[in-house]
Amino acid sequence: MVKVISVHSFRGGTGKSNLTANLAVLAASQGNRVAIVDTDIQSPGIHVLFGMDEQAIQRSLNDYLWERCTIAEASYDVTPPEIAQSNGSVYLIPSSIKAGEIARILNEGYSVTLLNDGLRNLCKELQLSYLFIDTHPGLNKETLLSVAISDVLVIILRPDRQDFQGTAVTLQVARKLDAPKTVLVINKVLPSYNPEDVKEQISTTFQVPVAGVFPVCEEMIQLASSGIFCLEYPHHPYTDQLRQATAQIIT
Repeated sequence: MVKVISVHSFRGGTGKSNLTANLAVLAASQGNRVAIVDTDIQSPGIHVLFGMDEQAIQRSLNDYLWERCTIAEASYDVTPPEIAQSNGSVYLIPSSIKAGEIARILNEGYSVTLLNDGLRNLCKELQLSYLFIDTHPGLNKETLLSVAISDVLVIILRPDRQDFQGTAVTLQVARKLDAPKTVLVINKVLPSYNPEDVKEQISTTFQVPVAGVFPVCEEMIQLASSGIFCLEYPHHPYTDQLRQATAQIIT
């Protein structure tokens, strides 16, 4: 049975794509077949983390939504060597980075039903254990679909008043859509903050479990989306926290 995990944030700049990529890779490191769909069609970017050259993306999620190909034909095997050694697999369905194609989606929209059907077909065709959806920040029809079909909704936020307000709205929507499991991840926490205090405050405020509290990490900033953190720094305390969060999210 495939588990669908949507990673969402109300605002941009929370580190959502980095978190999605690391969670997916760590899930695959346990010998699982994992796929990531970049549904942040307006501002795609998770392909950069996997070192994909934009010129090498011949087919994208956009092409599937325009019925030029099947969704599986828009998938790319981006399995890192370390994960292949563990018998795991990682597939990525990127969104187009071409300005004209982004503009077309914004102008014309797309069929949410077609996207839903594609995600279900992808799970079958690739025989997935986990499907991760990297969503577009905020609330739109794609977000509502992602929440509706997810087994787990991961909401990432920063210790910021605007993020708190947006997260509260997102949780209201998730509850109305009967999301089976929702967890919070708090990112970019300043070193002066006590992680346990932050965790308790957030979980009490929102009445939702917190899967991880991640500090501002200099190595993550220096990496600058040029790789997957848990592979570049396998023994880093930040990676240990990622593993703990992954265990809570995928089980």
